[in-house]
This record gives sequence, C-alpha cells and structure tokens, in this order.
Amino acid sequence: MTRLSSTVIQHIEAMCEAGNASMAYFYFDFQDTNKQCLHDLVTSLLVQLSVRSDSCCKILSNLYVAYGEGLKQPSDSTLTNCLKEMLTIPDRRPIYLIIDGLDEPPNASGFPSPREGVLELLKGLVGLPISNLRMCVTSRPEIDIPYAVEPSVSHQISLHDQSGQKKDIADYVRSVVYSSSEPFMRWKTEDKEHVIKTLSKRAGSDV
Repeated sequence: MTRLSSTVIQHIEAMCEAGNASMAYFYFDFQDTNKQCLHDLVTSLLVQLSVRSDSCCKILSNLYVAYGEGLKQPSDSTLTNCLKEMLTIPDRRPIYLIIDGLDEPPNASGFPSPREGVLELLKGLVGLPISNLRMCVTSRPEIDIPYAVEPSVSHQISLHDQSGQKKDIADYVRSVVYSSSEPFMRWKTEDKEHVIKTLSKRAGSDV
C-alpha cells in the first residue's frame, strides 16, 4: 500500500473510532492472486462494511442464507448489487472507500479484463445517488485509467513527479529485489543495488 493511502486511512480511522464515519479499503497487488480482480475487491469491501454496521451485516447475512449458507457462490454482479445496497442505507455519516493500486489488476486477459471490471464498478458507484459516499482511488498513470475515470472524478491530484512518490517507488523496488522469492534471492548485493539505483532514476522520467 502506498504512503498516501496509508495516511488517508489513518486519518479516517480516527473519524470512524469517534463514530463520525464509516470506511472500507482495499489495495490491489499484482504479486498476490487474491488481490487482482473485481471479486477480490467487492468481497473485501462487503466484509469490512458489515463489521462496522449492523444494517450492512444483515444485508450480507441475507445474501449468505439466500445462497445456501455457502453451498452456492453468488456472481460478481450479485455481490456488486449487495455492495450498492449497503452504500444506499440511509446514514448521515460519510462512507469512505479507499482503493489503492488501480493499475495493478491485469489489463490483458479476459473480456472484460480484470481491470476493466473494476473500472466499471467504480463508474457505477460514482453514479449512485449517494451524497455521503467518498472515494479515494490511487494509481500509476496508465493510459486506460484516466480515460475511464476522469469524466466521473471531482478532484484529481498527480504525484508522479513528487519526491515522495519517487521514494515510494525506490522503497518498493528495494523490497522486491531483497525478497526471498526467485530469482532475486540468488542475485549478488551489487546487482540488486544497481537495479534499485537504475529504476529509481527512471522513476521521474518517461523512459
């Protein structure tokens, strides 16, 4: 999860603890097959909202019973409708959805692709008549994402050239090359440092 999203979540968490807001968050990760598609996102949001609200918990419980208490699996469309039902429960408190790494879902396989499915969900949520819904979505500047979401967003901030963003990139590269996964665990330390230095320099360019 990026530093920006972590900071936003910490700030809103304080509001939630005071009873002034409700929140659910999710971060996509191309290295984790359980954090790459619409199904992963929606199920996580449903569980988090249910924990914070008796009304949301009842909606999820009804869905569970309707599908044989786990014997059958609801479709992504059904889960999405369940999420929308939760979000439209009358409540004056703001509801925050924080979604990090929108560029992480694959954009090449399937129709629609995993990323296209997520983008369609976001556009659908923005179109709901909910005055207390707030969404914060972070992403690298992939070409298809601004094209899909810009018509729906109210505020957009670019951190692509900010020093903090570059540090996040360098930290991420370091965490990957120094991980215990193949093939990095067999690399020499000087090779790892060379990769970190090279990619960090390119983080601020279009190369």
